[in-house]
Amino acid sequence: MKNPNYHNSAIQHVTGKAQYIGDMSLSESMLIGRVFYSPVAHARILHYDLSEAMKVPGVIDILDFTRIPGENQLNPIANDEPCLAEKTVQCIGQAIFLIAAENEDAAVEAERKIYIDFEPLPAILSIQEAMAKNNKLAPTRKFEKGTPDIAFQTSQHQLEGELYIGGQEHWYLETQASIAIPLEDGGMKIYSSSQNPTETQLAVAEVLGLPAHSVECEVLRMGGAFSGKESQASHFAAWTALIAHAAKRPVKLVLHRDDDQKITGKRHRYYATYKIGFTSEGEITAYIVDLNSDAGCATDLSMAILERSMFHAENAYYIPNVRITATAWKTNLPSNTAFRGFGGPQGMAVIENAIDRMAHYLGKDAAEIRLKNFYTEQRNETPYGQIVTENRLHAIYPEIIKKSEYFQRRQRITEFNLKHQYQKRGLALTPVKFGISFTTSFLNQAGALVVIYKDGTVLINHGGTEMGQGLHTKIKRIAAEELGLEEYMVKVNATNTSKVPNTSPTAASSGTDLNGMAVKNAIETIKNRLTPVAIKMIKEKFKIETVEELIYKSGTVYDSRFPDKYITFAQLTKQAHFEQVSLSATGFYKTPEIFFDKSIEKGKPFHYYAYGMAVSEVEIDLFTGRSTILSVHIIHDVGNSINHDIDMGQVAGGFIQGMGWVTMEKLRYNEKGELLNYSPDTYKIPTIGDLPKEFSIELLEGYPNPKAVMQSKAVGEPPFMLAFSVWLAIKDAISAVGNHKFEPPFELPANAEIILLATKSLQEKSANLLTKQDQ
Repeated sequence: MKNPNYHNSAIQHVTGKAQYIGDMSLSESMLIGRVFYSPVAHARILHYDLSEAMKVPGVIDILDFTRIPGENQLNPIANDEPCLAEKTVQCIGQAIFLIAAENEDAAVEAERKIYIDFEPLPAILSIQEAMAKNNKLAPTRKFEKGTPDIAFQTSQHQLEGELYIGGQEHWYLETQASIAIPLEDGGMKIYSSSQNPTETQLAVAEVLGLPAHSVECEVLRMGGAFSGKESQASHFAAWTALIAHAAKRPVKLVLHRDDDQKITGKRHRYYATYKIGFTSEGEITAYIVDLNSDAGCATDLSMAILERSMFHAENAYYIPNVRITATAWKTNLPSNTAFRGFGGPQGMAVIENAIDRMAHYLGKDAAEIRLKNFYTEQRNETPYGQIVTENRLHAIYPEIIKKSEYFQRRQRITEFNLKHQYQKRGLALTPVKFGISFTTSFLNQAGALVVIYKDGTVLINHGGTEMGQGLHTKIKRIAAEELGLEEYMVKVNATNTSKVPNTSPTAASSGTDLNGMAVKNAIETIKNRLTPVAIKMIKEKFKIETVEELIYKSGTVYDSRFPDKYITFAQLTKQAHFEQVSLSATGFYKTPEIFFDKSIEKGKPFHYYAYGMAVSEVEIDLFTGRSTILSVHIIHDVGNSINHDIDMGQVAGGFIQGMGWVTMEKLRYNEKGELLNYSPDTYKIPTIGDLPKEFSIELLEGYPNPKAVMQSKAVGEPPFMLAFSVWLAIKDAISAVGNHKFEPPFELPANAEIILLATKSLQEKSANLLTKQDQ
């Protein structure tokens, strides 16, 4: 029997037996698909010629938009994302043609021989340019609470500023991938690396002109996703299906890493301006922030992401008077998309930087300023009207101060900085309060199909997808606990739209919450059917007159009063089948009591909040600009953990990915809109050498969550934002260059370039100050 803490696919992963789309070879007649995409950011298509490309040996077909039997649209709601470009292209990476070939070499050669004539059009390549041209994707949104304008008039102190926040490449290990197999009835079977099987199913049906029941989408596992496969995986499935439909043969399309980075959307980059009012004690009295996101060339999920930024613009802090405005701007870059945190990190970055500036201005420790402004039982209303309950911030804060030796560490850092001219150290504590639920309310639902066989083994089908985060492992544990079985008796099936329809995406950190409850619901239905059978069996076998409460435990079923008088679960299921009792059931769950009224921008969009805190110490080198993370201490709230090891892995992985975003991952474009760092040798993500020298993670204990399955909490996204502690520790170290007398210029990410420029600025300011004092 496997250790129950193992990931469901752990053995397959480490032995190389885990199968991904690229590993699948379902037919000897399978073709290779390839996407020909636009090499220019914005242009009119004047003419193209495919004749030479079609002559390449091994090329079977090349499709343009005229070969789409259904709708040429990948976003039927916004209607702004054609499947294949028609008259114009809106970004480098937009799909124009689809190539079907017998092998990869032929497909690549055909791509080189396609001739296309463009008429260049003006391209918008930055948020500032889009703002100057008023090129909005949609009207500006606004949340407001209290009277911020009046509050500023009476604020003892005010600060204002701006912040540039960079994007981020998902860099999932498995690139976008899909296989399409034509079916005998004219339908299509899709194997996809997708977080969203139903959207993938519907996108394929739309472009093929088929009803949904004629398209089946299956997802066994993904090699990572980080939300990059929530909406955009559907594009690749649709392209693969179009080729398969035209060729009447199975087709596999797996992107090369360079193409994946060029074609796909990223985390949205932001430009923000803010103004914050506060007292001499450090209490925030007013906050006005304006968030501006780069949506790219199409809507995708940009508006929901922007809304999530607004929902988290105050992070963990009670602010009595606040105005949050947010606008998504359209540019000629690939449509940006969901990424772990879904806009929350961008909203939080601004307030965390503003609080850091407040502390510096007042000459106080930033951790104490944060504590003073945390939500409390009395100060608990968010800018969007939700009341913060079951607040764990005040439980975590003293623990992490103690575990990290925060104030002793602060003193040691001060002493180090006085002694070292060319290395400086910094320290920061940052919290996270992250709302759990889809903010698009109807998505908060899930289905399941649970099948129990005569031998007592169980097969689980549910609507969530496995991308390495351990969802299937947790679902298996939930099912085993509900039925009182060892986990080896339970198997979780590949996610399939023909088994569980109308699935919500596995996103918003809600995969376990939603699907776990749906599985639990299905099992409860089956157990209710089994109850009379079990009671009769126990009565007859042990001559008991009454059975009060049935217990399912360790593969047995018994009356709670007589644990030694049991029948086995397998005996029960076998007898139930003989008595013609159904051993399968569908389950369903919808998150209760959540709503949001956009007409007044108030409501309760979240079922609950997850909390965490991190303390990070860094050292910067003033010659190279390199930052080294010396220590990280994290305490994170997961309620009652369903699987401790997986939750620890999610906290560590989320934090490290966030650390990459705030320290090194920078997307670089030239004046033509070309992404310059589109490969592993130029786009840098954290490696083993970048890990903290000391890395301590604890899960908060003793605080169960009554609002989710097994009293657990979501854990996928919230830890990502704990990396702000690294970002602001770097700022603290930079500030030490000027003896904390000047506010350093700062951006996100704080890479070596930013560190060098900021330290140079402070050195010049310090020199000028000394010159003035001498005069």
